[in-house]
Amino acid sequence: LILISKNMEVNFLKLELGYVFIKDIQFSDVSKVENGTLYVNKEAVKALVLEDQNFKSADVELAKPGDSVRIMPVKDVIEPRVKVEGPGGIFPGMINKVETVGSGKTNVLKGAAVVTTGKIVGFQEGIIDMTGLGAEYTPFSKLNNLVLICEPVDSLKQHEHEKALRFAGYKVALYLGELARELTPDEVEVFETPTLIEGLKQYPALPRVAYVLMLQSQGLMHDTYVYGIDAKQSLTTMIYPTEIMDGAIVSGNCVSACDKNTTYHHLNNPVIHDLYAEHGKTLNFVGVIITNENVYLADKERSSNWSAKLAEYLGVDGVIISEEGFGNPDTDLIMNCKKIESKGIKTVLITDEYAGRDGTSQSLADADAKADAVVSGGNANEVIELPPMEKIIGHVEVADVIAGGFDGSLHKDGSITAELQVITGATNEMGFNKLSAR
Repeated sequence: LILISKNMEVNFLKLELGYVFIKDIQFSDVSKVENGTLYVNKEAVKALVLEDQNFKSADVELAKPGDSVRIMPVKDVIEPRVKVEGPGGIFPGMINKVETVGSGKTNVLKGAAVVTTGKIVGFQEGIIDMTGLGAEYTPFSKLNNLVLICEPVDSLKQHEHEKALRFAGYKVALYLGELARELTPDEVEVFETPTLIEGLKQYPALPRVAYVLMLQSQGLMHDTYVYGIDAKQSLTTMIYPTEIMDGAIVSGNCVSACDKNTTYHHLNNPVIHDLYAEHGKTLNFVGVIITNENVYLADKERSSNWSAKLAEYLGVDGVIISEEGFGNPDTDLIMNCKKIESKGIKTVLITDEYAGRDGTSQSLADADAKADAVVSGGNANEVIELPPMEKIIGHVEVADVIAGGFDGSLHKDGSITAELQVITGATNEMGFNKLSAR
């Protein structure tokens, strides 16, 4: 899997992402991409979803930027991609075989997404508004979305419902991604990661920086999968950044919508993209350490010990740490910070805040003096007013029970009063949003 340059001097992993820009999405008798428009055969997609006998019905809707549409409750958002050259396939260990990905060529339907909806746990899915104030808080309002409305068979258990919906999203995303296999991309972006030894030789004068990516793994339906394995079953480890771009990490959790890392977030992790952009200029991007978020203290100690050990082993000068979720994971965040700082390695944390509706409460459930460089994704408790929409895709009645909502959130005219928690991606802790704090 290691690609070798012609002069045989530098070993590196190289991934080319070919972007096919999607400016519109429409239903059609034939699924295809033509002149920037994604045409989708609705019946073919429904048939693909209904291959899973856990669903008694399925429907497909379109949601475009500027439409007076509200999607709720949202489970996941997935970007269509296809591996056109190189080992493995998108979502290895989930849909495709367990092969190491992250090299070769992958085409992307940039500007399109598959959105899955369903009342799984009721209070930990989210809202995407395609216009109005709510649209300003979510990046997914800017995408041409194919929305799956999948109703489970009676008495299907919640974790089985989650799994069925998760795989429905993957299958449809790969179905759409396949449409780009033979297309010439509008733009190609190249990402290269040298081996550790070659990286040291390349930029000896620049600070070595790694990224510690914390994955939600706090119990049933609080899962993130790495090559098909639930992250809670794994120890802290290292991964090539480009593996993540090929779908090695996917979302399987039902947590508060505002800071959930959807599969789309993982595929387009902005921390990784920004570190690549600065590689060789202001820093030497070494790679990614992935670690889980645990429930029990012993597991938290074990995972954070390994994060610090690997950062030290890599010989880095600094790390960026991002978390997923809030409350209990704040302890994992601060443990990672303290232990890595104790190795003489500088840390920068990315989190969001639950500082109360007036912003005066303690922002995090845990804190330490060593956490002196923190980037905020905004206050999830801020109350907003979402205007009524002409069309609802999904189930609007969950507005009163969704995390961030309350009894009386949903008004008779269809408007919603709620905290930012309800909006998918509003305070994302990878920084994939517009909010911060002052």
